[in-house]
Amino acid sequence: MNFVRTAMLIAFMTALFMGVGLLIGGTNGMLIALVVAMGMNLFAYWNSDKMVLRMHHAHEVDERTAPEYYGMVAQLAENAGLPMPKVYVIDNPQPNAFATGRNPENAAVAATTGLLNSLSHEEVAAVMAHELAHVQNRDTLIMTITATLAGAISMLGNFAFFFGNNRNNPLGIIGVLAAMIVAPFAAMLVQMAISRTREYSADKRGAEICGNPLWLASALRKIAGGAKRVVNEDAERNPATAHMFIINPLNGQRMDGLFSTHPATENRIAALEQLHQQMGGSAPTQATMQSPRRGPWDSGPTSTSKGPWS
Repeated sequence: MNFVRTAMLIAFMTALFMGVGLLIGGTNGMLIALVVAMGMNLFAYWNSDKMVLRMHHAHEVDERTAPEYYGMVAQLAENAGLPMPKVYVIDNPQPNAFATGRNPENAAVAATTGLLNSLSHEEVAAVMAHELAHVQNRDTLIMTITATLAGAISMLGNFAFFFGNNRNNPLGIIGVLAAMIVAPFAAMLVQMAISRTREYSADKRGAEICGNPLWLASALRKIAGGAKRVVNEDAERNPATAHMFIINPLNGQRMDGLFSTHPATENRIAALEQLHQQMGGSAPTQATMQSPRRGPWDSGPTSTSKGPWS
């Protein structure tokens, strides 16, 4: 159901983009808009992951530089039946994480030092399982396409006033105003709707990969609290990447409303608690919400106090 809904939203986004081209320049404008969209998406397909990682100053780690963190991701990827992604750390005090890459064979996951320092071993694993779920569901590609189209629609909207008042414009000044205001606004809403839809799916699959929905529920609660207290300066400078993170990294944007890139954390936690009971667990209590020290990805000794990044 989520896949069908996402496909319909992307189709609407594409039609909206072509419609803006039609409003600005008639049939020729629509064709030009289509060519521009294809070019932008082709560029984004090959380069978006590198661009996002660079924006957030992420650095790659391996089994030598971060053995426990890297090994955790490797075990979770094996649990999910995925190729091993590249693993990154972002030197940022806000607890958060994201995944990127055009497909599972060219994927990357990244966690902030704030996340690795403030969450337990199990909570970190649940977060990384969530990010691997995005990779498995190919959400990273979906979000790249929608973000690119939304940006292109906004760009065309900015040009509408200068190029839209011509004989090829079928609606005249009304078409210009629609291209300038309505279309970019609608594109933003569609992008946010897709983001919210994919987060619920990734929560569910991530809980299945790590084996315990309550670990992810506990992690979300901690990350949401940390995101409210700590400003992510890189995210504030690059707000178009906000939808990629497990929790909205932008300060002051926590509502589960029309303008939110993420569902309300409380709703996500409630869904995970319900999933826990469906998987045979008892109703969550304060005690059961405390993560145990070991999980199905770790057959070795209990993790040390240094954390899963070392």
